[in-house]
Amino acid sequence: MAQTDFSDMSDTGALRKTLGHFPTGVAIATTMTADNKPTGLTISSFNSVSLAPPLILFSIDLQATCLADFRQNDHFAINILSAEQTQLCTDFATPDIPRFDGKAYHISEEGTPLLEDVSAYLVCGVEARHAAGDHELYIGRVLRHGHSGKQPLIYGQGKLSAFPAS
Repeated sequence: MAQTDFSDMSDTGALRKTLGHFPTGVAIATTMTADNKPTGLTISSFNSVSLAPPLILFSIDLQATCLADFRQNDHFAINILSAEQTQLCTDFATPDIPRFDGKAYHISEEGTPLLEDVSAYLVCGVEARHAAGDHELYIGRVLRHGHSGKQPLIYGQGKLSAFPAS
């Protein structure tokens, strides 16, 4: 087994490669800007924290252009992408483009953008925010959720693919 000594953490690429061996789902976190426009970004750092109360967690890079928008809002949505949404994943991961241009979405009762044709969604209220290295952690209380039954998109070893059919 290949091993890397992590006493010198300047090689973040090696750590990224190791972490890539743990496949994750792919989602887009969304909220609104101060001037009431939808914004969001692709995330792969998402997980369930608790069922009672219903809490989830995701993180945002401190360099993300929409971090200020998430900081100024009390609600956000997690849009879990379907296997057919690889282009949407790429679009929302690309900095400095109008990410919602030409995208199908609607606004939830809480005022968060929900993308169409996703595998699942969660609308959340912000429970807590925490500094964590070069990211900010968001814990959200799930207020509503739903799923379409579509196969989710997964990411691992630098590749996007469909979740295996059952």
